[in-house]
Order: sequence, then C-alpha cells, then structure tokens
Amino acid sequence: MILFYKAFFYFCKMNNKKLIIAIDGYSSSGKSTIAKSLAKKLKYIYVDSGAMYRAVTYKLLKNNIDFKNIDKIKEILKSTTIDFIIQNGENIIFLDNECVEDKIRSLYISSHVSEVSAIPEVREFLVKIQRKLGEKGGIVMDGRDIGTVVYPNADLKFFIDADINIRAKRRHLEMEAKTGEKINLEDVKNNLVKRDKIDSSRKHSPLKLADDAIVINTDNMTKEEQLQYIFDIVKKKEDELNSSS
Repeated sequence: MILFYKAFFYFCKMNNKKLIIAIDGYSSSGKSTIAKSLAKKLKYIYVDSGAMYRAVTYKLLKNNIDFKNIDKIKEILKSTTIDFIIQNGENIIFLDNECVEDKIRSLYISSHVSEVSAIPEVREFLVKIQRKLGEKGGIVMDGRDIGTVVYPNADLKFFIDADINIRAKRRHLEMEAKTGEKINLEDVKNNLVKRDKIDSSRKHSPLKLADDAIVINTDNMTKEEQLQYIFDIVKKKEDELNSSS
C-alpha cells in the first residue's frame, strides 16, 4: 500500500501542469531579468522574444536590406533560423547557427529594432516560432505583445514598468558591459523614448497592457524582491490549477 501511494504521488508530480507565463513591458523595465530568473527558479524554458527581433534586425542590416522592401525581407526570412542554446546556465541566441548574443545588443541595433518589429511579415514569422516553443507549457517569455498576441490565453500575464530615467541607467550599464564601449547616457534615454513611441503606436501588435495582466512597477524593488513577488503568484496559480485537475 505504501508503495502504491509513493507511485501515485510520483505520477501526480510528473503530471503537474506547467504554465505559460507572459511578461510584457517597456525596454529596460527589468522584464528580461525577471523572466530569466523566474524561469531558472521554476525550471521552465526562458525565451527572450526581444532578442529574436534584434537578431532579424541584425541580419537585415548586415545584408543591407531596405526595411521597406517587403519582398526581399520575406525572401531572407525563408532562410533564417533562430535557436536558443543553454551555455553556462544562460540562454544564448544563435542566428543561422552563429552566436549573435553580443552583436545584437549594440546601440546601432537598438536604434533600428523597433522599426523592424513593426513589419507585419517579421512579426508573423517570429510569432509562429514563439508559439511553437510554448506548446507544452513550462515557459516564461518576455516581450511587448506576449500576453496580447503571442499567448492571449497565457496562464499568467505580467506587465513590468519603471521610470524612464531608471530604465535609461539600466540600459546604459547593460550596453557598456556587453560592448565594452563608452556610451552616452542621454543617447540611450533618447533611444528608449523613441522606441516607446514606436512600440506603443505601431499598427500591428502594439505594446499595450493586457486586460488581465498584473502590473508591477520596479522603481523601488530590488531584483530579489521582484523575483519573490512574481514567484509567489506563480506558485499559487500552479497549486490552484493542479489541485483542480
């Protein structure tokens, strides 16, 4: 009888529902940091959708493709592959089997990514990949339209926000650490303001708050506090779903 209960408990544990968690928000609001840490703590897959748009932007710029030449963009997307590979515990993005993790984080790419993200054909191409990645659940994905377009039926949706000056300082430090170059803080802030406007006003899949999203302002929260706050909400949701199944 004891062995039966042990086997039953193990079966239930193995069949616990894993959630689809959507985390949206403005650039440098802290959503990627939260998403990465949450996925690691939950042992879920983490997908940085923003990196996918950066990778496509990098490829178009590298090949001198005019962003208005939709036929050419559609053609180049046919031969485009994007993969995430875990290296030293981190999700590293590969474009056409080339690691581009550092190359896509420059201010040059940042200055063009919102324009590329607004191209419907690019969004359609990447949304298909993103949905495929989350088919079995157990995924944390961050971006700008994850809870509204990619996973409108996500089990949990969060919207991360922060003051523009705080976001600019965060992005400034991140970019200098990634590139090893000195970057002007005001240029970074202006870039964020521009991206906010483009992302929020574009016709296709604009950045907006989902009706059922939980809003979190990270201005006065440490990374640890942010993670614990969201983790507690997720665990409660997991318990609710698995107790009713």
